[in-house]
Amino acid sequence: MPKARLIDTSKCTACRGCQVACKQWNELPAEETKQLGTYENPPHLSGNTWIKVEFRERPGEWLFRAHTCMHCVDASCEKVCPTGAISHQGEVVLIDQKQCIGCGYCVLACPYNVPHRDEITGTARKCTFCIDRIGNGLEPACAKTCPPGAIKFGERADLIAMAEQRVQTLISDYGYPNANVYGADELGGLHTIYVLTERPSALGLPETPEVATSTVLAQWLSGVVTAGVLAALPFWLLFKRKKQIEAEQKSKVEGGVR
Repeated sequence: MPKARLIDTSKCTACRGCQVACKQWNELPAEETKQLGTYENPPHLSGNTWIKVEFRERPGEWLFRAHTCMHCVDASCEKVCPTGAISHQGEVVLIDQKQCIGCGYCVLACPYNVPHRDEITGTARKCTFCIDRIGNGLEPACAKTCPPGAIKFGERADLIAMAEQRVQTLISDYGYPNANVYGADELGGLHTIYVLTERPSALGLPETPEVATSTVLAQWLSGVVTAGVLAALPFWLLFKRKKQIEAEQKSKVEGGVR
């Protein structure tokens, strides 16, 4: 049975414990940020920030949502990757750092704006669903640390049932007529599922996400880069990445590490 993560936005207190736990477990460095007049910090996901709580202010209330990879069944990032660096391992969508050439196609393709290129490695990086933890029977770090229990991990079917029941409670008992479940069917089914108190667009999610392969091509072709350069770019990046790996291996051998 596939696993999934359920994020209940009605329970989120924006403590950002999930952000801290993610960085701690995955040994991700802190971001150098500036005060931008918002409570959000850092301002967006990056190669070193894989989950971030978004704040949206409305009259009389705040809407909070932990933004991270959806681990889509029909994943745009996987479809556009020219080297096969992005693949499914069960319910998890992973980026193989050794195969990634940093072309940025996945960055453009993702309808949720999740993958980002790391400035140091030059590769695309994102949430791994803590595959090292779940492979050993543990929860992802974000779910393990969430104080109000807004993030749950378990069997996908069970979590969808839990989400649907929670939505009915929000509608009948808490005055949220627009409450809904997001992720049960979108893009073939997501493995990050949300309980939303408002329509998806009110919390920064696309109402009807689509596989973005054609959009990626259109954006590249309408840019300032010529078609010839566009065609050559993946191969040049692949060659560059291959040389980098060869140099690293040579350095290890010369240093006595085999």
